[in-house]
Amino acid sequence: MNAKTFTLDVTIPAEAIDGLGHVNNVIYLQWVQDVAEAHWQHNSTPKMLKQYAWVALEHTIKYHAPAFEGEQIIVETWVEKFEGVRSIRHTKIHRPADEKVLATAVTNWCLLDMQTRKPLRVPASFTAYYEEVNQ
Repeated sequence: MNAKTFTLDVTIPAEAIDGLGHVNNVIYLQWVQDVAEAHWQHNSTPKMLKQYAWVALEHTIKYHAPAFEGEQIIVETWVEKFEGVRSIRHTKIHRPADEKVLATAVTNWCLLDMQTRKPLRVPASFTAYYEEVNQ
């Protein structure tokens, strides 16, 4: 699957800064969740949003460099693949001013049927919403 990326532009707010003067690790994880949710909202039809939901099963996050209040950063995500009830999603958080990668994450998500609240095999049709169209 050639993944279609989705990005959020963020200006780092004062409340993201911890006692060491840089972005707190928990904030990076929040951005990982936020961009995944925004990507899902962006790519989904109203019917999909009503019928399905994603829950995180596991996050693996690596912190590469600090970021500071007022900086402009980009939070970028893409789906690597769907397998069974799961989606493997990548996130890269970087600072365009110096091309520095600040954090990277891989999240294992599980699709839920909103009626039953049980895991559901990812429909094959979902791939079209998340992959690049080769022309």
